[in-house]
Amino acid sequence: MPGAGKSTVTRMVAGLLPRSARLDGDRISRLIVGGRVGALGEPADEAARQVDLCNRNLCTLANNISDAGFTPVIDWIIPDRRQLDFFVSLLPARQVFLVVLVPGIEVCRYRNTIRDPHERFDFDGYERLDADMKRELGEVGWWFDTASLTPEQTADQVVREAHHRALVS
Repeated sequence: MPGAGKSTVTRMVAGLLPRSARLDGDRISRLIVGGRVGALGEPADEAARQVDLCNRNLCTLANNISDAGFTPVIDWIIPDRRQLDFFVSLLPARQVFLVVLVPGIEVCRYRNTIRDPHERFDFDGYERLDADMKRELGEVGWWFDTASLTPEQTADQVVREAHHRALVS
């Protein structure tokens, strides 16, 4: 969810790995300038089309980076099973790990309010996103409660444990 710590933690995880690249879904989605529709924007069919395009671009980059001997670390929200299955289908013959940072809704809301205004994401769908993700993905990957951890502790634990706890395929 917005404010869970994805950007901070993925940056740190990539920095802890010997050969890695961080792929930021928000930056990739913003490559579209003219005609851009955000993930929650209108018209909804165009927003969905652009999310799929971003997912394709993220996975193409991840494949290229992996083929070059680097570990791709993707910073992006995977809200449902359809999108996760799409990702996995675009990453053939790759081990895919899903780490869901879950510090709790109130922590996410708070963190979002203390962000730099340019980084803040106006979002009022925390409860719905949380319920949808638990329903769709609750048994998949590693749901990591990070509420009492610093970003450094979170990143260190992700590097140490993701291979054992977060494997999707």
